[in-house]
Amino acid sequence: MIQRIDTNQRMSQAVVHGDTVYLAGQVAFGAPGTSVTEQTKDVLQRIDGYLAQSGTNKSNLLSATIWLTDIATFDEMNAVWDAWVSPGNQPARACVESTLAMPQFTVEISVTAAIG
Repeated sequence: MIQRIDTNQRMSQAVVHGDTVYLAGQVAFGAPGTSVTEQTKDVLQRIDGYLAQSGTNKSNLLSATIWLTDIATFDEMNAVWDAWVSPGNQPARACVESTLAMPQFTVEISVTAAIG
């Protein structure tokens, strides 16, 4: 069985299959145009919400991919990430510089997590 959460004509924000949840790239809809710090906080709050809807939490993260529009903000984003990530449960992670689809966003994060 496959469960899709917050689906529209193009995509789902989260997809649960078996004991795994896959999140789409999350951006700061609650903080567009703000600092990388504020956008990262907003994105991680969205991720927490989708993980909870899927029956899991950040302690079960398997992987994360982070896109920054300016790699010079890497330390700023990491300060928020490091305070948020579950100690001892850090996922495999990649972080790259990239142009995002909407210019008001400077951070996008996608995660995969185990359920259970």
